[in-house]
Amino acid sequence: MSDKIKMTVENGIATISVNRPEALNALSKDLIDEMDAMLEQIKRDPSIRVLVFCSEKNFAAGADIKAMAVCDPEGARAFVFSDTYNKIEALGIPSVAVIEGYAFGGGLELALTCDLRIASRDATLGLTELNLGIIPGAGGTVRLPRLIGEAKAKEMIFMSRIVSGEEAERIGLVNVAVAPEELRAVATKWAEKLKTRSAVALRAAKESIENGIRDTDYVSAIDREAEIWSSLFSSYDQKEGMAAFIEKRKPKFENR
Repeated sequence: MSDKIKMTVENGIATISVNRPEALNALSKDLIDEMDAMLEQIKRDPSIRVLVFCSEKNFAAGADIKAMAVCDPEGARAFVFSDTYNKIEALGIPSVAVIEGYAFGGGLELALTCDLRIASRDATLGLTELNLGIIPGAGGTVRLPRLIGEAKAKEMIFMSRIVSGEEAERIGLVNVAVAPEELRAVATKWAEKLKTRSAVALRAAKESIENGIRDTDYVSAIDREAEIWSSLFSSYDQKEGMAAFIEKRKPKFENR
């Protein structure tokens, strides 16, 4: 493992951070491979309840263009980050992107894989790949329209349009934009809140939401939601959650 990317785990919250200040935390293929190994570690560790992506000063200013520039089509396909990004989206635990500074290209695409996004109001976000004669290649043309709508996504991608954290909140690109000095505190508060949820129920909610997005048959998606909902009634956490409500106390979930 290099010193350019690290993962820390504290009280059930894993934090992955990039440390390439000289490159504004731009992402290289080697860093993504290391991130992939970290994700495999997270998947094996049931004590990890939340994943946070949070880097100093800049979230990630895109991919490493110098390394990408020499690629032919075969090399470009091997360079792409999609497989690792898909793993983030498929995690059974919630993920949170904490965005300050630049989040461009592959950096913003990383944030798009997360369940929740918190940005500094003065952060700058964009999918600017058309300036380079290419398109977003790690899920950007798929995830962004689903998040903010086709027209706005085309505007951002076609025009290489950059938005502030404040505008990103207005168009639904991030959940909330906060003052720069409040960013870390808000992110910590959200992660701690997520950690108190039943992991079983969170995983079920994520599955149902994502199935509803993928399944174009409205009735089928609602039927699947009912199946997932009813299956939770065999879990300890459902019994505990409802007992706690009736007894007017806080639940003590055991994530089973």
